[in-house]
Amino acid sequence: MNIQFISEAIKDYKSLDGNVKHLVDEKIEKLKKNPFLGEALGNKNNIDLTGFYKLYIAKKSYRIVYRILKNKIEIIEIWGIGKRDRMEIYKLVGKRISKRK
Repeated sequence: MNIQFISEAIKDYKSLDGNVKHLVDEKIEKLKKNPFLGEALGNKNNIDLTGFYKLYIAKKSYRIVYRILKNKIEIIEIWGIGKRDRMEIYKLVGKRISKRK
């Protein structure tokens, strides 16, 4: 299983403190084994995240938002890592989706 980060998500990852990075790394290793580990997202606060999944990290204070590419589940693409506070991570990923359309 290939895991890819969009460029903005790489910046999200680099901005995390060491402990949270370690938790993200552990979760991504689990994701490689089971791409459906996360919960499916739909419409969050009028942000269409259909086709994306979320994984909880650090006692649910952070989320990894990703989608699965290709029918054979060959690539998992990370779109954001951040806090859920006030829907922050979902708004961030929504903006990233809009920019790439």
